[in-house]
Amino acid sequence: MNHLSRRELLQGATALGVGIALAPAAGFAQKKTVKLAFIGPLTGGTASNGLGGRNSFLLAVQERNADPKSKYRYETEVLDDECKPTVAVQAALKATSDPAIVAGITHYCSVTAIATVDTYHKAGMPAMVWGAVLPEITYSHQHVEITRVNGTMINQNNVAADFAVKTLGFKTFALIHDTTDYGRAHAKWFGEFLEKAGGKILSTQGTAKDQKDYTAELTRAKGDKPEVVWYGGLTPDGVRVKVQMDKLGIRAQFQGTSGIKSDTFNETAAAAAEGTLCFVEGAPTEKLPGGRKFLEAYAKGGFKEPSEAYGPFAYVAANLVIDAIEAVGPDRAKVAQRLKRTKNAGTIIGPVEFDEHGQNTVPLISKYVSQDGKWVLWEDSEYASGKRTLPGLKFKKM
Repeated sequence: MNHLSRRELLQGATALGVGIALAPAAGFAQKKTVKLAFIGPLTGGTASNGLGGRNSFLLAVQERNADPKSKYRYETEVLDDECKPTVAVQAALKATSDPAIVAGITHYCSVTAIATVDTYHKAGMPAMVWGAVLPEITYSHQHVEITRVNGTMINQNNVAADFAVKTLGFKTFALIHDTTDYGRAHAKWFGEFLEKAGGKILSTQGTAKDQKDYTAELTRAKGDKPEVVWYGGLTPDGVRVKVQMDKLGIRAQFQGTSGIKSDTFNETAAAAAEGTLCFVEGAPTEKLPGGRKFLEAYAKGGFKEPSEAYGPFAYVAANLVIDAIEAVGPDRAKVAQRLKRTKNAGTIIGPVEFDEHGQNTVPLISKYVSQDGKWVLWEDSEYASGKRTLPGLKFKKM
């Protein structure tokens, strides 16, 4: 045991847990076994999102294995991409090199999803993205193997910009973003929509992923006196930016992307999280067409971690993949073609239909505000009703 790394121990524990969760019920032994892969961040700063996605994926597989009508018995391979491109490529290579794995439900982080696109294509293995929002993941190629069930950051940033300017009345913004493909693209799209909405960008600053000290960037932003500090990045960095904003006495509204939408943000930022805004594709889980049923099943599944914002998308992706396998058999090429032609499929998030690029159109964008340590749908919050005032509005010059 002394020779095992922390990561090896974690992976071993994960594999054991999956094995227990997916132990076949009596009477299923005669069915042919088909393997599915799940890849997401199970460790690191975005692990809460990855674990929620993994659990939702496992729930879908458990339910299908319990269905006597299913043609196959499904086993799983769960791999950690750590939200790191190089690790993600290694995980993708491991999954695609196993001929028993027919398809994958893959990636929460955009940097990992875009890094692995060609790996899945070269191996001919269908991979359905369940959380990453970078548009290029589906729109930069014609690979039949790549589909995405969640939306992209384009609509998200359009709504975010319009809401901040036209609804809340903010006019001046300081933009900070990590310099990954994810952060740069968010800043690009938000900036474009912001200017169309009538907002003014006072400064745009790129920062390293996992940067610890934002004093220099925030000091510059403070000097610009923006009404909003906008951050394009993921939870760990978003927490640091917001906490350090408060320490520097920056009296501005804090607004983030879907990347900070996790329970971990509220838990880690604590009181500093209050009043933070973020935006996510789709409706809150409990308001999805099949959301309450999903949440009830998830609770009965006994998972320790919450499903998080993108768990339902992982659940839907798993079901769509399994439906394709049930229809055409465990053949990678046939499954890829079947998935790419998905039209008006009924799911818990509503109808799913892929365009010619394999992209599902998710027109609804939900607005969230952190209230009392929880993410609350804007329309249901005390900020929307006027009982509370957003931090930025308290100091906004009228």
